[in-house]
Amino acid sequence: MPSASARPSDPAHAAAHAKAAPEVIRRLKNIEGHVRGVQKMVQADAYCIDILKQIKAIKQALERVGSLTLETHLQTCVTEGLRSEDVAERERVIGEIVEVFNATGKL
Repeated sequence: MPSASARPSDPAHAAAHAKAAPEVIRRLKNIEGHVRGVQKMVQADAYCIDILKQIKAIKQALERVGSLTLETHLQTCVTEGLRSEDVAERERVIGEIVEVFNATGKL
């Protein structure tokens, strides 16, 4: 998790995050419920393929949350960092994005 100093304090920036947060939270709560449902399936000795299908759906839902979060990050934190007069800040932001893409193996 980034330090508080890594997060810009611009009101427009904060507003963009505040706008995205309810949708991210809503999706995470849905995923949480879905995971509980799969746990019950396992406890009830449900058919393995049915459990695997639900796990795949959970993974896809998490991917959507990740995409939404990345989109918000690119539109706010990254954009602001790249516009910064501070060369170190620009390099830090680029480094973070490269790190994310390297970790996920996605371009």
